[in-house]
Amino acid sequence: MKNIFLLAALALSVQVFAQTGGTVPAVSVKKIDGTTFNTQDLNNGGKPMIINFWATWCAPCVKELNTIAEDYPTWQKETGVKLVAVSIDDARNTAKVGPFVDAKGWEYDIILDPNSDFRRAMGVNNPPMTFLVDGSGKIVWSHNSYAPGDEEELYEEVKKLVK
Repeated sequence: MKNIFLLAALALSVQVFAQTGGTVPAVSVKKIDGTTFNTQDLNNGGKPMIINFWATWCAPCVKELNTIAEDYPTWQKETGVKLVAVSIDDARNTAKVGPFVDAKGWEYDIILDPNSDFRRAMGVNNPPMTFLVDGSGKIVWSHNSYAPGDEEELYEEVKKLVK
């Protein structure tokens, strides 16, 4: 029982760290083209970056990313923000991610995290979960779940970073 409590406390501390000013942890993941890279190398040249954890089987995830896609070109033009969509689909389903993204027409950077290493390092329990990273690489905001209108709150937070 003591070990379970310790594990729960550690998981909570990782999530709190990720949500309160930490930086993106170093985890080896793959890009959609199959090349491996380290998540600590994620950046947007001093501009804001959104990291969104999602899965093809997660209806709220897909709804959120579809909704953001409608305004994403405007967001990029006005703020320079970049969205990195991290698929947490397991290894059996990663081959489906590319065609799924193409069918949706999403213009996001796509990362595959089939072993959930990056997901755990960021303290993500359930998708969708969104993190906002400032130009210096500090995590400044996070949000779990999705309801219509959440994308507007996210964009307001992005705009605060470029003022």
